[in-house]
Amino acid sequence: MSARRAAGLLTRGSLLRRLPGPKPSDVVAEKHLPLQRRDRPGLAPEFPYRSPVWSATLAWRSVMNSVALDLDAVLADTRPLWRDWLEDAARRARVDLDVPDDREAAAAALDESLGDWRPLLERFAADRGPLHFRPRSETSAALRRLDGAGVRIGVFTDAPRELADVALAHVGAARRVAVVGTLDEVLRELGADAVIVRSRDELAMLDAA
Repeated sequence: MSARRAAGLLTRGSLLRRLPGPKPSDVVAEKHLPLQRRDRPGLAPEFPYRSPVWSATLAWRSVMNSVALDLDAVLADTRPLWRDWLEDAARRARVDLDVPDDREAAAAALDESLGDWRPLLERFAADRGPLHFRPRSETSAALRRLDGAGVRIGVFTDAPRELADVALAHVGAARRVAVVGTLDEVLRELGADAVIVRSRDELAMLDAA
């Protein structure tokens, strides 16, 4: 036996043979990953699948079949153009249009005061749309990835359909949207398990999952 072996030098093979098996412990080693992120101990950026949060999110997304997006909060705020049209319509018709803030209720009031007002709104929205609605690259990319993953996309709003359609066309989302309507109408079409998204931040988090 060599002097080095007699002195107890442990080679890789002899170490595995001589060391006792691990004992159960509740202590988690702090240096188990070679490139730990200092802001989040235990999570190495090159191995995201090690994170239980990542795994749970990935599993949740894998069963997501549909999303319902708030048109005005996520894709295009139609309220400024709606208010502009109300002022223009009141001036042209020489009437005082005092309508509710809820646009479904406002539509019923306009039926009584203006009659066939929807074509007027549609033409006004088409003319003014480029001033109010512009696509956002981050939102467009998120919609593209969801659509490419087979997720059905619905859009809910209280805006008249004529205005909603113009807004969706101008932000480049119309061809990716399967259904447009009120929240109840959209959920009836997509199913009650549709994920409801009410802000751009929520869409970004959903897309990053």
